[in-house]
Amino acid sequence: MAETKPTASVVSKSSTSVQPLKKNNAVSWVAPVACIIAGYIIWRFVLGNPANFTDPDPAGGFWPHHKGPKGGMVRMYEGGIIVPILIASFLTVIVFVIERFLTISKATGKGNIAEFIRRVQYHLANRNVDAAIGECDKQRGSVANVMKAGLRKYKEMIGNTDLDTDQKVLNIQKEVEEATALELPMLEKNLVFLSTIASVATLLGLLGTVLGMITSFAALGAEGGGNAAAELSRGISEALYNTALGIGTSAVAIIMYNIFTTKIDGITYGIDESGFTLTQSFASLYK
Repeated sequence: MAETKPTASVVSKSSTSVQPLKKNNAVSWVAPVACIIAGYIIWRFVLGNPANFTDPDPAGGFWPHHKGPKGGMVRMYEGGIIVPILIASFLTVIVFVIERFLTISKATGKGNIAEFIRRVQYHLANRNVDAAIGECDKQRGSVANVMKAGLRKYKEMIGNTDLDTDQKVLNIQKEVEEATALELPMLEKNLVFLSTIASVATLLGLLGTVLGMITSFAALGAEGGGNAAAELSRGISEALYNTALGIGTSAVAIIMYNIFTTKIDGITYGIDESGFTLTQSFASLYK
């Protein structure tokens, strides 16, 4: 009686064309530190320039107690030590807004994503995979990167005779998923700074205001009289600069965070549609 050997299922032995993206994210730790230093420099040496006050404190050291600000913006200096932190937060928002704008603009690529996908679908319907890959080279966005990885596997599966149609479709789908897993983290990276500052900046502003109010009411209780009332009014005005700066920083962070997440959602939808296009096209054309 002949010995029967178990049959092993045929799997694709081709290696993936998707390669990990090697990107340095030094900006995520360099930018906050640089912004904190810049925030203190602006507060201490620009706003706190002795020339901006009628009664400067030249021997004040780290935190000079200048009095008599000569301008509206200079009054922000008297808001206290929370002010440089708020300035640093605002600068950090600006840095990461620019960084995310450049990254997401590059990820969006050239032209409309929907039009790009339609052109790829047209070429695939005419069994012209090379032309579809050429469209990816022209678009140069995250959707094109995922689509190109899938198209390379698509082209490879056309000439594969060891797998059935379902197995080929699964190989294409896996290639698309691997490419997607490499593209999406790049899009969402560093958005955590915007979301965090959006929540914290308002609280820091309120903290600075509360500290300023405590100081003002302490002066009112110690001095008394009409001069104390005037000092209280001045102190409240200065303390509210903290609130204004905190709310303004938070508002910018929230607006830009929502803009970027909306753009990322559009790119993610395009990536999902590209994967669906490849699998459905192959399943219908190469049964």
